[in-house]
Amino acid sequence: MIINVSGRTDIAAFYSKWFINRIRDGYADVRNPFYPRQVSRIPLDSNHVDLIVFCTKNPIPLFPYLEELKDYSLLFQITLTPYTKETEPRVIGKGNMIKAFHFLASKYGKDRVMLRYDPIFINAKYTISYHEAMFRRLLEEIKDDISRVIISFIDFKKNTRKHEQELGIKPLSQKEIETLAEVFSRVASSFAIPIQTCAEPYDLTQYGFRKGGCIDLETVYHLTGKTKGFRKNHNRSNCGCVQTVDLGVYNTCPHFCRYCYANYDEEQVISNYYEHDPESSLLIGHLEEDDKVTVRES
Repeated sequence: MIINVSGRTDIAAFYSKWFINRIRDGYADVRNPFYPRQVSRIPLDSNHVDLIVFCTKNPIPLFPYLEELKDYSLLFQITLTPYTKETEPRVIGKGNMIKAFHFLASKYGKDRVMLRYDPIFINAKYTISYHEAMFRRLLEEIKDDISRVIISFIDFKKNTRKHEQELGIKPLSQKEIETLAEVFSRVASSFAIPIQTCAEPYDLTQYGFRKGGCIDLETVYHLTGKTKGFRKNHNRSNCGCVQTVDLGVYNTCPHFCRYCYANYDEEQVISNYYEHDPESSLLIGHLEEDDKVTVRES
């Protein structure tokens, strides 16, 4: 089983204590986002878990607990973008994040650290040339700390559309996507770092992009030595990953990034955050009498 921590929220940044309590107790409970009374109990002991993938904009709160994860295989996919506070109001300073890359690579090796530079959008401030300069500057800092760069282009979902005028953004044209692909590939190749997209419909292999998923079978085998028992993820279009189990909950990330697909109601985010109990088996709230709890086998 591969545990995703998390595509729905930033557990490492805001809920690390809860996650480690779940590791200590050997399980976590996750509500079905569409049928809330249905709860999956996810075993988290090292016998059941093949890989833990941390998707985060701030892994630093997790650092005091890393020794408790020594029996697990870990992968860190860390998002770092060139945007400032008007776009990412509560993301920590980029200097601290670069230090976090250095620390994780020195502790686990760069094969277990990936840079996510996403989502990419352009406007009057964040032009293509701006992205090129900032991407190059970033890779100069962390080129020895990462095994791969993963990019994606902005999706205009509910939260993004709510902020599109404020951010001055619009859907990217095919020409802009091709230009961005050439720019990012050229910069990444100058540092000999593989680059790929995440769940995008575009075939960018002609620009030197790697074909595959963020957590594909090749990556899982490289990190765990295992190939059997992993199913393809069919829950997301154009995704080349294997199936993972996500411990997160939508509308719970206090980063409040203006482009986030997982937050679409800021009042609900605040409400959920105050319902969080690090001692609970659930990320938000507690089990109720009419919940149906089913233990997940794989």
